[in-house]
Amino acid sequence: MTTAAPQNDATLDAIGLLCPLPVLKARKRLKAMAEGEVLQVLADDPAAIIDIPHFCTEAGHALLGQAVADDHQIYQIRKGG
Repeated sequence: MTTAAPQNDATLDAIGLLCPLPVLKARKRLKAMAEGEVLQVLADDPAAIIDIPHFCTEAGHALLGQAVADDHQIYQIRKGG
Protein backbone atom coordinates (compact mmCIF):
# COMPACT_ATOMS: atom_id res chain seq x y z
CA MET A 1 0.00 0.00 0.00
CA THR A 2 1.33 3.48 -0.87
CA THR A 3 0.77 6.47 1.35
CA ALA A 4 0.07 9.66 -0.54
CA ALA A 5 1.79 12.84 0.55
CA PRO A 6 -0.52 15.17 2.44
CA GLN A 7 -2.13 17.89 0.38
CA ASN A 8 -0.82 21.33 1.23
CA ASP A 9 -3.26 24.06 2.18
CA ALA A 10 -0.58 26.77 1.88
CA THR A 11 3.06 27.14 0.88
CA LEU A 12 5.63 29.41 2.47
CA ASP A 13 8.67 30.18 0.33
CA ALA A 14 11.44 30.97 2.82
CA ILE A 15 14.28 30.32 0.37
CA GLY A 16 17.01 32.89 0.85
CA LEU A 17 15.96 33.71 4.42
CA LEU A 18 18.32 33.00 7.30
CA CYS A 19 17.62 31.93 10.88
CA PRO A 20 15.32 32.79 12.57
CA LEU A 21 13.18 34.11 9.69
CA PRO A 22 11.96 30.75 8.27
CA VAL A 23 10.56 29.76 11.67
CA LEU A 24 9.14 33.22 12.42
CA LYS A 25 7.38 33.36 9.06
CA ALA A 26 6.08 29.80 9.49
CA ARG A 27 4.70 30.70 12.92
CA LYS A 28 2.92 33.74 11.49
CA ARG A 29 1.46 31.79 8.56
CA LEU A 30 0.28 28.93 10.81
CA LYS A 31 -1.51 31.40 13.11
CA ALA A 32 -3.76 32.36 10.21
CA MET A 33 -4.53 28.73 9.32
CA ALA A 34 -7.18 26.43 10.75
CA GLU A 35 -6.25 23.52 12.99
CA GLY A 36 -5.40 20.45 10.89
CA GLU A 37 -4.39 22.38 7.78
CA VAL A 38 -0.99 21.64 6.23
CA LEU A 39 1.68 24.25 5.56
CA GLN A 40 4.51 23.43 3.19
CA VAL A 41 7.70 25.37 3.95
CA LEU A 42 10.53 25.72 1.44
CA ALA A 43 13.83 26.76 3.02
CA ASP A 44 17.52 26.69 2.20
CA ASP A 45 18.89 27.87 5.56
CA PRO A 46 21.06 25.03 6.98
CA ALA A 47 19.74 25.82 10.49
CA ALA A 48 16.17 25.08 9.37
CA ILE A 49 16.95 21.35 9.54
CA ILE A 50 17.12 21.73 13.33
CA ASP A 51 14.93 24.79 13.87
CA ILE A 52 11.75 23.73 12.10
CA PRO A 53 11.37 20.30 13.77
CA HIS A 54 12.13 21.92 17.15
CA PHE A 55 9.57 24.66 16.49
CA CYS A 56 6.91 22.05 15.63
CA THR A 57 7.56 20.12 18.84
CA GLU A 58 7.51 23.23 21.02
CA ALA A 59 4.43 24.78 19.38
CA GLY A 60 2.35 21.58 19.23
CA HIS A 61 2.35 21.18 15.45
CA ALA A 62 3.02 17.90 13.64
CA LEU A 63 5.97 17.68 11.28
CA LEU A 64 4.49 15.36 8.67
CA GLY A 65 7.62 15.12 6.59
CA GLN A 66 10.78 16.71 5.42
CA ALA A 67 12.63 16.19 2.19
CA VAL A 68 15.61 17.59 0.34
CA ALA A 69 15.22 19.02 -3.14
CA ASP A 70 18.12 20.13 -5.36
CA ASP A 71 18.95 23.31 -3.47
CA HIS A 72 16.49 23.51 -0.57
CA GLN A 73 14.53 21.55 2.01
CA ILE A 74 10.77 20.96 2.03
CA TYR A 75 8.84 20.64 5.28
CA GLN A 76 5.19 19.74 5.74
CA ILE A 77 3.63 20.92 8.98
CA ARG A 78 0.10 20.12 10.19
CA LYS A 79 -1.21 22.86 12.46
CA GLY A 80 -1.93 21.64 15.95
CA GLY A 81 -4.53 22.90 18.38
